[in-house]
Amino acid sequence: MPQSDPHLQDRLWIVVPVFNNKGTVRSVVAGCRSMAKHVLVVDDGSTDADPAALLADLDIVLLKHEKNLGKGAAILTASRAIEERGGTYMITIDADGQHDPRDLARFFPLLQESDARVVVGCRDFNTDNVPASSRFGRKFANFWLKAETGCTIDDCQSGFRAYPVRYLNQLRFKGSRYDFEAEVLAKAAWAGLELLMVPISVHYPKPEERVSSFKPVLDNLRLTRIHSMLVGRRLLPLPHKKLVKTGPGFDLSLLRHPGKVLRMLLQENATPEGLAWSAAVGLFLAVLPILFAHSLVILYVALRLNLNKVVALNVQHLAMPPFVPALCIEVGYYMRHGQWLTDLSFTTVFAQFSSRLYEWFLGSLVIAPVLAVLIGAITYISATVINKLRYTNVPKEGC
Repeated sequence: MPQSDPHLQDRLWIVVPVFNNKGTVRSVVAGCRSMAKHVLVVDDGSTDADPAALLADLDIVLLKHEKNLGKGAAILTASRAIEERGGTYMITIDADGQHDPRDLARFFPLLQESDARVVVGCRDFNTDNVPASSRFGRKFANFWLKAETGCTIDDCQSGFRAYPVRYLNQLRFKGSRYDFEAEVLAKAAWAGLELLMVPISVHYPKPEERVSSFKPVLDNLRLTRIHSMLVGRRLLPLPHKKLVKTGPGFDLSLLRHPGKVLRMLLQENATPEGLAWSAAVGLFLAVLPILFAHSLVILYVALRLNLNKVVALNVQHLAMPPFVPALCIEVGYYMRHGQWLTDLSFTTVFAQFSSRLYEWFLGSLVIAPVLAVLIGAITYISATVINKLRYTNVPKEGC
């Protein structure tokens, strides 16, 4: 067992959620037991083998769900049980052999410093057999966490994590499967918990040897649902309940240094993905008939979703009158009447303004997403090319 604070070893539990991992669960649990005093396994309704029989000679605690309730439900079952046993922290590790239990030691120093932080193990993808879906999913999840909380985590999909159980047990969740792991990070950040990262190794077997409980269609729908709910909650101007006191969100002393503020705004969410989403959201809102309030609405949404405010605000100029509003009105008129509006005059535009406003709204529901996707794609490609050129033109040191 590695050297660490003995008090931490007394308060720390390693949690292994298991669902049909008979080929790997024993080696994972045995590895965890060699690293920590307390190991808890949650059998989430396995049908391929009985984990109790596979782990009978190991000094662990085993809990069981009679039917499969999902990974999130298994983690919460463990969290409640650990708090009842006087534990402070739990580290979850997948039972499929993807993670190396020896990497648990990387978490220990961070957990000794505070009992109010979530630590995420960031997988090193510079290895063999990494699925393309995992690379894309990681970028997708990282972006949404940034939008929902303003926090940057390099691997939001990693299941190798440390949770403070007393805070986790005070939060309420909608998701109980893989969507839980997205929801818990956002709600932990909203509650004032610190989100930290540690680098970890990862092993992916060959595709034909891989066992996964992830259901691409159903679980992606669940993830879409939970991110939609989190973004919707983030847009509401209501404070989140804090479990941990945090400092002020903005350093007022920066107001004395406008140059620093400008640089900070320009660098905010300045990845190609972040710039693309900022441009897409800004243009989408700019096309909608939000009369005399476009800038205020765009600024509010950019603030709440941690978008690049400079990009989001400036891209609205692409939707300035008359072309885009006229295009929306034409499309909306066609949707209502089955023909185009050919008589553009003071009477048809201003005297019948209520009708034109309704048609503008209808047409914007078609035009706004199309233009948002277009400008988002252009921004992403442009930012990616610029980044590559910038990297290519960096002088290289000689021998």
